[in-house]
Amino acid sequence: MLDYRFSILVIFLVISALVPSAQRARPLSAAEIYAVSIPAPTPGPLHPPYSSYKNVSIGMTADETRSKLGAPTETSDEQDYFKFSETETSQVYYDAAHKVTAITVTYTGKLDLAPTPKAIFGADAEVKPDGGIFKMVKYPKAGFWISYNKTGGDDPLIIIAIQKM
Repeated sequence: MLDYRFSILVIFLVISALVPSAQRARPLSAAEIYAVSIPAPTPGPLHPPYSSYKNVSIGMTADETRSKLGAPTETSDEQDYFKFSETETSQVYYDAAHKVTAITVTYTGKLDLAPTPKAIFGADAEVKPDGGIFKMVKYPKAGFWISYNKTGGDDPLIIIAIQKM
């Protein structure tokens, strides 16, 4: 076994000696390793095209939300439930200070009134073979993320969520 390892070492040293020194790679500095291993942030918009629902956005008070959306179907200190039609509902979630921390909108049945991923993100999303779609994008500078989820199948539904980060 020792002879085998020794033979490999000799072959490696001979090959190394044959390669001209100008072609040998120099070791990378710490700054070069850091620059290679840490990708730069992807530039993008500060706010997506869709950053509020019916003029309700993250950080608004419960009173402001209710003045824009009307009286909730169900209400509590933590969330309000709104039913706008048989095909469109929304839930708005509040923190202890009664400010909006998340908004979900659900579209069922006839989906032609629901926004498309392009309307939400400014770009299309990949459609799965069953017709389903899922896309989530974080907007750290805006302080929230948005997700778009369309179920597959014959009777799909769409849920759009905006949530404070």
